Amino acid sequence: MNKTLIGILAALVVIVGMFFSSYNGLVTMNEDVTGKWSQVENQLQRRNDLIPNLVNTVKGFAAHETEVFQAVSDARARLGGAKTVAEASAANSEMNTALSRLLMVAENYPELKSSTNFSQLQDELAGTENRIAVARRDYNQAVQSYNAKIKSLPTSLYAGMLGFEKCDYFKADEAAKNVPQVKF
Repeated sequence: MNKTLIGILAALVVIVGMFFSSYNGLVTMNEDVTGKWSQVENQLQRRNDLIPNLVNTVKGFAAHETEVFQAVSDARARLGGAKTVAEASAANSEMNTALSRLLMVAENYPELKSSTNFSQLQDELAGTENRIAVARRDYNQAVQSYNAKIKSLPTSLYAGMLGFEKCDYFKADEAAKNVPQVKF
């Protein structure tokens, strides 16, 4: 009888230990997703900070392009106010469109394109766009691992009860899936 009780207690300790280990793994994965998202936000903020300098540089050469400047300003405000991954994704798409329009305006001003300040800002923006792409990729990979874990057995049996819910991917806007038209 004593050996049976010890066996049951040992099995119980092993089961509880596995539960705690699994729980701690979920917490770690959830924090990884949160950390990766903060890197996406960090890079989006970097781009948001560069944009006023770029806009002001272009304004000096093309003051009459107010519609384009307003579109950039509006997109920047929406991106800064995004609260969820879906809102940030939509605002990011809007920002990409507005920046494309701004850079198209710059193409019409050869003296602007030759400006050192404008070139440096364009290079900074291009570098930031690359950083955003890497941060989005890292975030989506962390989300994929986390979502797979909470959907897998036996974790799926208790993950929801413990407050671990599916995370959203950072998705491209539908318009980004279309091939851009380049016209000369």
